[in-house]
Amino acid sequence: MKNTPFTQKHIALGAKMAEFAGYNMPISYTGINDEHAAVRKNAGVFDVSHMGEFILKGEHALDLIQRVTSNDAAKLVNGQAQYSCLPNETGGIVDDLIVYCIEQNKVYMLVVNASNIEKDWNWISARNTNHVEMHNISDKTCLLAIQGPNATKILQPLTDMDIMNLKYYTFAKGVFAGVENVLVSATGYTGSGGIEIYFEDSDGAADKIWDAIFEADKDAGIKPIGLGARDTLRLEMGYCLYGNDIDDTTSPLEAGLGWITKLSKDFTAKEIISAQKAAGIARKLVGFEMIDRGIPRHDYIIKDAAGNPIGKVTSGTQSPSLSKAIGLGYVATSHAAIDSEIYVDIRNSLVKAKVVKLPFA
Repeated sequence: MKNTPFTQKHIALGAKMAEFAGYNMPISYTGINDEHAAVRKNAGVFDVSHMGEFILKGEHALDLIQRVTSNDAAKLVNGQAQYSCLPNETGGIVDDLIVYCIEQNKVYMLVVNASNIEKDWNWISARNTNHVEMHNISDKTCLLAIQGPNATKILQPLTDMDIMNLKYYTFAKGVFAGVENVLVSATGYTGSGGIEIYFEDSDGAADKIWDAIFEADKDAGIKPIGLGARDTLRLEMGYCLYGNDIDDTTSPLEAGLGWITKLSKDFTAKEIISAQKAAGIARKLVGFEMIDRGIPRHDYIIKDAAGNPIGKVTSGTQSPSLSKAIGLGYVATSHAAIDSEIYVDIRNSLVKAKVVKLPFA
């Protein structure tokens, strides 16, 4: 099991640790609900250094990205980022990712899910027919996500970069807490604003940045946050989690990701996805909230009023912000309309729920 440069910090702070994607990661410190509220109301710090980062360089870098991703990376200029996915040969999803344009048409960074680093690297490498220069910098890259409505205000004194006015899905590079070549982006996964900072852990940079963040305003109440609250926060926003809500068997259209699927360009499985769009999809990822008491869990069967299976839960939790149980799941398109009544099979009981518009919060 791998450690991040912050593992000993987490342990010293009393974090509940567990294995995630091969890493020893903090699940919670003071409790998921408390940490969730800290991010929604103030600011919290996530160690997400387990994520993967690839650098693609050269005159054919953009061409490779265009062929393997669903979104149109040609629209990106320096300092912009884009959410996208890697479709597979059958129209499923190899992974979802973020594409950062470091130098237009020449240098890009791809940020991928921790559990898919090797899988994604092999997938892209196998399609690198024009010898694009590729570097897997995952093991030497630190990534901290500082999320919450007060995050940028607390951190602005640590840098000359104007992070308080950083637009969504843009980034800047500069000095942060005395560390050079730090990439600061506004591409969060919580829906509460904030930034992410990427940097190489050399010359004690990890300790320097971690300590500076928590010393920036000791009275601000900024807290370390574990992966448990990260999951409840993203679920309240209706954001997909790879391996739960999307995978190699789900198409972008079924997952509600048509907006990152640009059929005006050529990419893997474009014809399959185009045919899906023309014919209409048979199932759809929806958000739902429980009407009757019960918490939906991954893989619970969703049924209609007569008890016929119509789908499956992909994510579910008790929402800390809403004080009600919520979930995501695939259902037959005929049951996907807002306010449709559906039933989750929980321990052989049909528990009523209704389809709602996303985000939940």
